[in-house]
Amino acid sequence: MENIDKEHIWHPYASVLNPRSTFKVESADGVYLKLEDGTSLIDGMSSWWSVIHGYNNETINTAINEQTSKMSHVMFGGLTHEPAIELTKKLLNILDDELKYVFYSDSGSVAIEIAMKMALQYFYKEGQNRKNRFLTVKRGYHGDTFGAMSVCDPVTGMHSIFSEFMAKNYFVSEPKSKFDGDFDKSELDEVTKLLEEKNEEIAAIIIEPIVQGAGGMRIYHKDYLVGLRELCDKFDVLLIFDEIATGFGRTGKLFAYEHTGIIPDILTIGKALTGGYMTMAATITTQKVAEGIEKDGNILMHGPTFMGNPLACKVASTSIDLLFKNNWEENVLRIEKYLKENLSICEELDDVKEVRVIGAIGVVELYKNVDMEIATKEFIKRGVWIRPFMKLIYIMPPYISTEDELQKIIDAIYGTIKVLNK
Repeated sequence: MENIDKEHIWHPYASVLNPRSTFKVESADGVYLKLEDGTSLIDGMSSWWSVIHGYNNETINTAINEQTSKMSHVMFGGLTHEPAIELTKKLLNILDDELKYVFYSDSGSVAIEIAMKMALQYFYKEGQNRKNRFLTVKRGYHGDTFGAMSVCDPVTGMHSIFSEFMAKNYFVSEPKSKFDGDFDKSELDEVTKLLEEKNEEIAAIIIEPIVQGAGGMRIYHKDYLVGLRELCDKFDVLLIFDEIATGFGRTGKLFAYEHTGIIPDILTIGKALTGGYMTMAATITTQKVAEGIEKDGNILMHGPTFMGNPLACKVASTSIDLLFKNNWEENVLRIEKYLKENLSICEELDDVKEVRVIGAIGVVELYKNVDMEIATKEFIKRGVWIRPFMKLIYIMPPYISTEDELQKIIDAIYGTIKVLNK
């Protein structure tokens, strides 16, 4: 049985025929993962950015038990239930008033697919059938399904393999002005030119606000987004914000769009929505978009089997309560302050290009790609779990992480880079 994983299980972004080492987790509690051999690791990744309250949270565990005693799942077609109603009420309470219609799904990639469908159906019903492409920036990431993949970075987003099958969209250079620096308005020139030439084909601009996630962990200026909003309004193009990674406090605001003072036409959320307990996402939109989609009695053509899953809704609702009960903002700003003051020590290493921090996100960018095998073993030896990619060693710790735990993560990053640089 011990060989089942190595011989038969396909892990993400990994070979199944020549598999890398995996490490068997026996249990998890708080910020710690306990491996089968007894090794305890601080999770610096929040299990791909989702476990914001830590593992084995007593409040969420209780909510799950209560809900399973009633029902774990029921179809959402023609039926509804209290967990979905309660969750929707809470989401509407913490989102801008213009965002008022919530479509639930079971993963971030699907939420993106739905957002894209919304944009296409909006213009289809407006009689603008030619508006069937999307504009986005390079170095972005929106998921691994085909629609989502078609707006990921054209170099690192797997386009080369699937390019003959995938929808063709428009890409412009990624925003470059730093979050805490001055904004260079010329960054919007390329977008403006493309919209002037192609606005009759473009349904929406889709972008990760403030932080580009898996495409490069880049943190950019809010005024780029403000400029996009103005251009979308001018050229009759919808604006989609992908907040699957940034939502629920990760950047220091409850949602990253709050840094900007503008509102997208469509918003996607996921990952931390359920505190990392369940797979769930949502696509949220405005009155204008909903009315456009449903013009002449039409409906949005999508309906996942596990849409509005009551167990996931109950967990998400409980997670939102915990955010406020546990003073998420105070904790995220505490983490941000500590990382800004202490992660910068990595800049003294020759192999480090830049250190970046916003909210509960820390990024160390190297000049060359990280050797995953060596790095993973070094991190485990130092008692932490960090999963680098390409030239980036980044962390998104749970909000409950203490300063001692953050320091152990920082020390592990520093020590591992020194080993990689030998």
